[in-house]
Amino acid sequence: MNQIPLAYAIIPARYNSSRFPGKPLATIMGKPMFWHVYSRAKQCPNISAVFLATDDERIYKTAQAYKIPCLMTSSEHQSGTDRVVEAIRSLNLSPGSIVINIQGDEPTIHPSMLTQLIEPFYSSITQVTTLARLIGLKEAENPNVVKIVCSHQGHALYFSRSVIPYIRDNSSRAYWAHIGIYGFRVDTLEKFSSLSPSPLEKQEQLEQLRLLEIGIPIRVVATSFKTHGVDTPEDLKDVEEIITKNSEQ
Repeated sequence: MNQIPLAYAIIPARYNSSRFPGKPLATIMGKPMFWHVYSRAKQCPNISAVFLATDDERIYKTAQAYKIPCLMTSSEHQSGTDRVVEAIRSLNLSPGSIVINIQGDEPTIHPSMLTQLIEPFYSSITQVTTLARLIGLKEAENPNVVKIVCSHQGHALYFSRSVIPYIRDNSSRAYWAHIGIYGFRVDTLEKFSSLSPSPLEKQEQLEQLRLLEIGIPIRVVATSFKTHGVDTPEDLKDVEEIITKNSEQ
């Protein structure tokens, strides 16, 4: 069995957000949201280092105050992925290294989820990994929940905001929700970032479709963990209750 290359986690943290400006600095149990994401990522034994990547001086200074390694990146990036690419270039990571892109608004992420993302990289042919969890029809009908269908080998066939697969008769209804956390080999991430948005990506507004359209396989790992992202200020109370409940168990 091959050895897993070194894995690094990058947390993109952008200040401006149409629905929630300053979201990375939102306080959860007395600490900024990005602190919770960073702390959970640090608990994963398969990750050698965790970095915050931001475009904002306020976030950068707050990270310094909490002694969190932080990289300043351009404010012109259109996506968190582009910000992660700039970060890995600053770190001068080797092409075969593994980079985990962790969304900065996922303060309930479980460290074991990161291990699940990294384990497929034991195989030298793995280029990209992501996670999915089993859901019911009601949740699948929500267009904000991205669905995924996979091959027997565990590779993504398609991602969609629509309900996939379409159930034509009374056969078993099994749906998988995509969890938007990714593992990349550095050279694959560089290639991905260098390409223009693809036609299906533009239609679905899902950047991972760019990889499928150019033939880069995405290894999907099933997980029983569920994250609770923060999209609006109203989500903070729910997340705080979840963190409190988990800490008491």
